[in-house]
Amino acid sequence: MHVLQPKHTKLKTEEVDKLLTDLNISLTQLPKIKITDPVLPEGCEIGDVVKIERTEGDEKHIYFRVIVV
Repeated sequence: MHVLQPKHTKLKTEEVDKLLTDLNISLTQLPKIKITDPVLPEGCEIGDVVKIERTEGDEKHIYFRVIVV
């Protein structure tokens, strides 16, 4: 991983369920990221959810993406 690349973390099933419940959305409503994206961590499969942590100055922004074909 490059120093300027945001941190990508694969979420566990329990974490995905909690996220979807907290946001009151379904998995299909999450933004998507392709399985061929080179920034994805090892062992990711289609349908998994990835947490992306970006920092801008002192602020930390968290995004979620579902992996698609």
